[in-house]
Amino acid sequence: MSNPVFSLKNIVVTVGDGVKILDNLNLDIYDGDFITILGTNGAGKSTLFNTIAGNLKITLGQLEHHGKNITNSSAVSRTNYIARVFQDPKMGTAPRMTVAENLLLSEKRGKKRSLRNRGLTKEKLADYAKITKVMGNNLNTRLQTATGNLSGGQRQALSFLMATRVKPELLLLDEHTAALDPKTSEHLMIATNEQVTQNNLTAMMITHNLADALKYGNRLIILNAGKVVLDVNGTAKSALTEGDILKYFIA
Repeated sequence: MSNPVFSLKNIVVTVGDGVKILDNLNLDIYDGDFITILGTNGAGKSTLFNTIAGNLKITLGQLEHHGKNITNSSAVSRTNYIARVFQDPKMGTAPRMTVAENLLLSEKRGKKRSLRNRGLTKEKLADYAKITKVMGNNLNTRLQTATGNLSGGQRQALSFLMATRVKPELLLLDEHTAALDPKTSEHLMIATNEQVTQNNLTAMMITHNLADALKYGNRLIILNAGKVVLDVNGTAKSALTEGDILKYFIA
């Protein structure tokens, strides 16, 4: 097996009076992994993402990126190689900017950002129309619409496209379909899977949907009380049923 892209080694994160949200957690993330993540409320799922993204300080342990210790690196510096889509469709986009302007801005990740209208050439707009059409929700017809005027599903689709416009080394999907209606959620999940697999993205996805956790991705982990209590991939993951998963929640 190749070396991991990211390694979490004996990670402890405490809050308040020493309550452990992550408790000596160990996890290796490999190139091309699409990891679905399950766990009850308070299991440490969002804390795990905040730790990886640099939004939450690690109490003990070490986070490595290609073997380099990045435990103390800033969240801003990590955006050079980590992208994130949040549960709230309003996060991750600029509401007063158009769809096209948001996409143009997303191409500056890891670079000095400035928005120049002359960057929106006919060729660029044609490219944006092509990539937004793939999402299948008429986003391609709203390139000149202010993002704040989009539907929740369209805005979340835009957030996903912005996060992947410059290929990240790790894509964090933080319950990115949870705030949408079932039909829109299903459609975005299908589009997400297509983009992740076709572009060989390395991704982690928090979900409360057992069916989605089993259907998508090559690997599944379950968190409980800040620890990884199940980590399966390949045929072992394919053999799991929703009943198998529920046993971990009952326990």
